[in-house]
Amino acid sequence: MEINGYNIKDYNIYKLDTRAKKSTCPVCSEGRKKKSQKCLMLDWERGLGTCQHCGEVLQLHTYEKEKSIDYTYTKPNVKKIENSLHIKIIDWFKSRGITDATLSKMNITQGVEFMPQVGKEVNVIMFNYFVNGILTNVKYRDAQKNFKLYKGAQKTFYNIDSIKDSEKCVIVEGEIDAMSFVEAGIDYVVSVPNGFTAKGQINLDYLTDFYPYFEDKTQIYICVDNDEAGENGKKELIRRFGSDKVFLCDLKDCKDANEYLIKHGKEALKRVVLDAIPCPIENVLRVSDMASDLDEFYKNGVKNGYKIGLSSFDGVFSTYTKQFIVVTGFPSSGKSDFVDQMTIGYNMMYGWKTAYASTENYPQYLHVDKLVRKLYGSTPKYEDTKQKDWKECVEHINKNFFFIDYEDGFDLDRVLKKGEELVKRMGIRCLVIDPYNKIRDKNNLNASITDYTNAYLNKVDTFCKKHDVVCILVAHPTKPQNDKGKLIEPTFYDVKGGGEFYDMSPHGILVHRDYDNATVKIKVLKVKFANLGENQAHVDYCWNVNNGRYSELKDGNPIWDNTNWISTKNNPYEITKSLDLEFEQINI
Repeated sequence: MEINGYNIKDYNIYKLDTRAKKSTCPVCSEGRKKKSQKCLMLDWERGLGTCQHCGEVLQLHTYEKEKSIDYTYTKPNVKKIENSLHIKIIDWFKSRGITDATLSKMNITQGVEFMPQVGKEVNVIMFNYFVNGILTNVKYRDAQKNFKLYKGAQKTFYNIDSIKDSEKCVIVEGEIDAMSFVEAGIDYVVSVPNGFTAKGQINLDYLTDFYPYFEDKTQIYICVDNDEAGENGKKELIRRFGSDKVFLCDLKDCKDANEYLIKHGKEALKRVVLDAIPCPIENVLRVSDMASDLDEFYKNGVKNGYKIGLSSFDGVFSTYTKQFIVVTGFPSSGKSDFVDQMTIGYNMMYGWKTAYASTENYPQYLHVDKLVRKLYGSTPKYEDTKQKDWKECVEHINKNFFFIDYEDGFDLDRVLKKGEELVKRMGIRCLVIDPYNKIRDKNNLNASITDYTNAYLNKVDTFCKKHDVVCILVAHPTKPQNDKGKLIEPTFYDVKGGGEFYDMSPHGILVHRDYDNATVKIKVLKVKFANLGENQAHVDYCWNVNNGRYSELKDGNPIWDNTNWISTKNNPYEITKSLDLEFEQINI
C-alpha cells in the first residue's frame, strides 16, 4: 500500500479509529483540561493528522525511504546555424580586439533565431556552451544587444571545459571578456552565464552542479566588471569559494576585461592576472576593505535589516547577515512553524536558501509537506499532488531548502562543517538548528553550563560571520511556571543554558501561544541595534490550520490567506529572487 507515491511501512501507528475524521491529539490532549476533546483532524487519504489546538502535524503511518526528485534539462537543438561567420561579425569582433583564431577556438557561430525582445527572427551571434565537449547551452546576441539563453537548457559557466585540468582559473562576467583573456594567452578562463545585478541576492544556482570544477583549484582569479553589479557578484563569489584561494584583479580605469584589452593590449591584460592580489586576510580589515560600505553609509545612512514579509512583525524586527537569532517558547507553541515562516519569508523576499539541521521536524518528508503547504496555500488532496501548481511548489522547495541528516546522530561541529559545504556548493544564506539541546557540542560536554553555552554560541557566531549567513537557533526555556493555571510567559533568561544566551545572542524572539484567544504572540526579547527593531515589542497572529501560515489580525479578526505564493499574480512578497525566464536582458 502506498500514499503519495511512498510505500507504507507501519500503518496507523497511533491506533486511531480509521473510520473517524477527528480524534484526540497524541501530543497535547493528555496535558489538557479537556482531554477528551477531539482536536486532531484526520486525513487518512494523505496519512496526516493536524491538531487545531497545538498546531502539530502528525504522520499517521511510517514509510519506506522517500523517492528522489529528478529534474532534467533540455538539450539545445540548434537549427539555422552557420559555421562560416559573416565578414561583418568578424570585423565587429576585430574592433573588440578578438582575432579569427580566438573565434575558431571558442566555437563562435552565427544563425537565425527568434528574439522575444524584437518579436521576430533575426541574425544572431551564438556563444556555444560546452560541457565535456557536449553542447549544453547557447547564448544568442542580436545586432541590438539583445540576449537570451536557450530555453530550459542547463546553465553553466562559459568555457567550463578549459579549467577541467587546471590548478587555477579566471572568472569574468561575460563571454567576450572570457575571449579577451584567451586572446591574451590565458585559456583557463570562464564566464558566468547571465552577469550580476547591482541589487538583491546574487543567484549562482548553476555553481551547484559545477562546484567540483573549482574545488581543487589553488588560485581563483576574480576579474568581474568594475561596477556596482560586479562588486556585488565578487562578494558572493568570495563567500562561495572562500577567501583563502581567491585573488582579485584590478582593471584600473576600465569597466571590463574587453575594454582593458582594447585600451592596453594583450600583454597588459595578461599582467592583470599576474599582478592580482590575494583576497583580504580573513578577520582582518583595513579601511580600504570597507570603502564601499563606508561610501554607502555616508550616502544612504544606516542599512536596513532583512525582513520576512509579515508587515507587523517586520515593523518590530529585522536582522543583518553574520548574526544569529535565538527563537524560544514552550513546547507546542509553534516555534518551528514560525521559523519555517521566517525562512520562507527570507526566500521569497531575497532568494535566500536555507539548510535545516532539525531533529524536531522528522522525518524530513513531513517537514517538506509543511513547507510546501505554506507555499501552496492549502492542504492538498492526493489528486492535487499531480497538478502543475503543486509540483512547482515542491520543485521550489527542492531547489531552495536542504535537510541535514545524520543517521548516527547530530553534533554541532558536524552540522557547522556541513553548513560550510552547503554555503559553497548551494549558496545557503540561512542555517536552522532546531533544537539547540539535541544538537550537542560534543567537544564541550564536560564543561559547566555557562562555559558550554559560551563555547556553543561562539562557534555559531563564528560560522555566521565567516560565511555571511543568518543562523536561527531554536532553544527551549526551562520548566514552565503556572500562575493560577495559566502559563507564565518565559523571558530570554529562562532559556536552558543560563544567562549566556541573553548576553551573547544578537537577537531573541519568543513564540508564545495564547490558547484562550487562539492567537500566537511573537515577541522581540532582544534586538542588537535600535534600527533593526524594538526590544520587548510584540505582535499577535492567528495560525492558519489550512496551510500553517501565520496570519495578520485586523480589528481582532484574522486575515486568512490561502493563495499560492509561487504563482506571481498571487504572491504578496516583493520577489527579488532570480527566475528561470525564457530570456534575460544582459548588458555587456
